[in-house]
Amino acid sequence: MSLGTVLAFDYGVKRTGVASGELEIGVAHPLVTLHAETRAARLAAIDRLVAEWQPGLLVVGLPLHPDGVEHELTRAARNFAAELEDRYKLPVFLHDERYSSTSAAEACRSAQHGGNRNVAKSRTSLDALAAQIILQGFFDERATA
Repeated sequence: MSLGTVLAFDYGVKRTGVASGELEIGVAHPLVTLHAETRAARLAAIDRLVAEWQPGLLVVGLPLHPDGVEHELTRAARNFAAELEDRYKLPVFLHDERYSSTSAAEACRSAQHGGNRNVAKSRTSLDALAAQIILQGFFDERATA
């Protein structure tokens, strides 16, 4: 698949960042952070996004320790990806998300120091920005493959 919309997720227990982008141009944008108290509420919010954006594929960030070893959240993200694939019948790709949250925090700090205090207004904007970084990494990796 070389055309179409992609939604990416920075999965978290309390919040899930979402980004969007187009395969053809390979540029990701932060979209929204989902705050879901329950699994059902999270899936309902994702249902609305999938209906609105009509993606051709999904990307889920895969959290790993710096040395590449998996941990508890890795398994949760893999389960989340499998659930999305089953629910939406779309291809779901896992993409290494090591340092995406750190990069997002650094970007917000830079924006704040640059005078744009709205970018770093809340912790929740970091989740959507982390999803953007995950998706951009996915696009960049595809471009060099």
